[in-house]
This record gives sequence, C-alpha cells and structure tokens, in this order.
Amino acid sequence: MATAPKTGGIHAPVQPSPELGAVVGNEKLPRSQVISKVWEYIKSNNLQNPENKREILADEKLKKVFGRDKVTMFEMNKYIAQHVKA
Repeated sequence: MATAPKTGGIHAPVQPSPELGAVVGNEKLPRSQVISKVWEYIKSNNLQNPENKREILADEKLKKVFGRDKVTMFEMNKYIAQHVKA
C-alpha cells in the first residue's frame, strides 16, 4: 500500500508574502520548507546573535517579515505564519 503524499498541516503548500519571498523565493512551498529556507538564510548571513544563538538579528529583508530588529527562534514562526497563505 503506497502512502499518500503528505499535503496537510506543515506539509501543505503555502504562498509566501512578497516580503518573505525576498528570503525564501516566491514559489509555493510546504511550511516546513519555508522554515528550513529561513534558517538557511539566517545561517548563511550570520544572523544569529553570537552571545545568544536563540536570538535572530534581523537584516533589512528579515525586518520586513518580523517587523522588528531581533526575535527569538521561538517567536520567529509566529511572524513567518503572518507572511504565508494557503
């Protein structure tokens, strides 16, 4: 029996807002991929606070998504959720 592709919840494709699209691209992506791509962006641009790795220091692109200069990795998903629609 083949398992159906995962298409609900975190696997449901979502459309990033233009602001989030500047970070993850404008294609529809599963939520899990959106989070992964944001993390890739954070790591490749060295945006984690060296003294507190849980804190993300937003650059210009991320400020447009988060609406602030820094967020914790736990708050991040809440701001990203406001920038995606199913």
